[in-house]
Amino acid sequence: MTAPRTPSGPESLVARTLDAGLEALVPLSFGRPGLALRRRLPGWDRALPDGRGRTVLVTGATSGIGHALVGLLAASGARVLATARDTARAAALADRFATAGTPVAAVLPLELEDLASVRALAARLAIDSPDVVVHNAGAMHPERAVTVDGLERTWQGHVVAPFLLTGLLLPHLRTRPDARVVLVTSGGMYLEPLVVRRVDSPHGYRPAVAYARAKRAQVELAVEWHRRLGATGVAIHAAHPGWVDTPGIRRALPGFARATGVLLRRPGQGADTIQYLALAPRRTSADAGGLLWHDRRPRSSVRLPRTRTDPAERVRLWDRLVAESGVDPEAG
Repeated sequence: MTAPRTPSGPESLVARTLDAGLEALVPLSFGRPGLALRRRLPGWDRALPDGRGRTVLVTGATSGIGHALVGLLAASGARVLATARDTARAAALADRFATAGTPVAAVLPLELEDLASVRALAARLAIDSPDVVVHNAGAMHPERAVTVDGLERTWQGHVVAPFLLTGLLLPHLRTRPDARVVLVTSGGMYLEPLVVRRVDSPHGYRPAVAYARAKRAQVELAVEWHRRLGATGVAIHAAHPGWVDTPGIRRALPGFARATGVLLRRPGQGADTIQYLALAPRRTSADAGGLLWHDRRPRSSVRLPRTRTDPAERVRLWDRLVAESGVDPEAG
C-alpha cells in the first residue's frame, strides 16, 4: 500500500518517527495509550471535522463503535442515517438517539444475513443517497451457520453483504462530490492471510479465525476496489479502530477483554479514525482510497510475512464476491 504524502520538515519527521516507534508496540498502539500519545504529536488535527452538508450511513449503530460514531457524526453537523437489524430495533434506536440529544435523520432496518434486506435498503437509499457509507456492523459467531442465502454468516455479514450494498449504491455515490466508503476492520486480520477458498471456513470452524479471515478480506477488498474503481471518485478505505471495549468483545472474547481491560479504548475513541475518514477534507491524490488506516494514519496491513497477499488472490476474491452477491460493480 502507498501512504499519502506527509509534510516535510523537522517537526513532522519527529512526529513520524515517534508514531512508527509506537506502531511497533502492539498493545500500546492498539490500546488506549496509543491514541492518547498520538493526539499529542505535532500535526494531529484537534479540530472536530465539520459534517455539515454531508449525509453518512452507518451500519451496526445499535451499540459499541457504531453507536458512538453516530453521536460524533451528529455532533459534527452531519446528517446521519443509521441501521439496526429489524424495524422494532430501528424504532427503539431512533428514540435512544433523540433522548440523548443526537437525533438522526432516520434509523433503517438492515439484516446483513439476508441479501434481500440489503437490496431493499439500497432501493430506499436510491431516493435518499448518502455521501459516505460506513460498514461497521459485524459479529463473531460461536458456531458455524448458513444464512437464508446459503452462505456462511460471518463471511456474508462482513464481506458479501457490504460488497453488495456498496455495489448497488455505487451509481449514486459517483454523483456525490468526495464520496467515501469505510470498511471497519479489526486487528485480528493481521493474523490471517487471504485464502479465498477458505474465507468462509468450510472446515474446522473457529469463531476468532473466521472473524479474522473476514476482516482480512475486507482490507484486501479495499485495495481491489481502489484498483478497479478508484477513478470513479469514490474513495474506499479500511479502518482499524484499535482494541475497543464493546459488548461484542466482552461477549465473544471474555478472556481477551479481561486481560486487556485497562488498555481497551472507549467506543468513541475507537470511532475517531472512522469519523476522520468520513469527514476530513481529502488532502492529496494519494488519499483516493485503498488504504488501511489506524489513528488517522495509513498503516501496513502486513505484520507477519505469511499474511502478505498475492494480487491474484484479490482478483479471486473479487470474482467470488461478484458471483455470490449477484452484482458486478464494474458493469454498472
